Amino acid sequence: MNNYLVISAIGADRPGIVNALSSNILEHNCNIVDSRMTVLGGEFAIIIMISGSWDKIAKLEGSLPSLENKLGLTIISKRTEQRGKPGKMLPYLVEVISMDHEGIVYNVAEFFSSRQINIEDLSTGSYSAAHTGTPMFNMNMIISIPAEIQIGELREQFTEFCDALNLDAVMEPVKA
Repeated sequence: MNNYLVISAIGADRPGIVNALSSNILEHNCNIVDSRMTVLGGEFAIIIMISGSWDKIAKLEGSLPSLENKLGLTIISKRTEQRGKPGKMLPYLVEVISMDHEGIVYNVAEFFSSRQINIEDLSTGSYSAAHTGTPMFNMNMIISIPAEIQIGELREQFTEFCDALNLDAVMEPVKA
């Protein structure tokens, strides 16, 4: 039976971090099940879910403090379980684009949270608009909509919500 460990790490970006982390995981005969990696500003950030037997996971956990020192990263780990199958949920993709201003993530998250809709994945970015240089914001998320929610009604509410905040947005089913 597999055991699971989630590791998050952050530190100054430089070549070789992913190689060193994945090498350490492989040396402990563990497997990367899922991961997200990115560079934000000058910092590299990663979150990885690892699987392995309990003894291999324990040895990997024991190696993390020395790896943290060697790589100059801040590393946090936590045991977890494989995620169970969600109930009757419908996965939807939400894309939002707007002139950049404070509160966009909060407002969109509040819209979905207040309706008991879970945000499964979220990424944001900013850029300058072509020709004008206006600061722009974009957000992409995957949400899980409970099957009992009327999609048409939710779309209408979301459209009105976005119009009130001057957000351009799309909400569509995730295509498998």
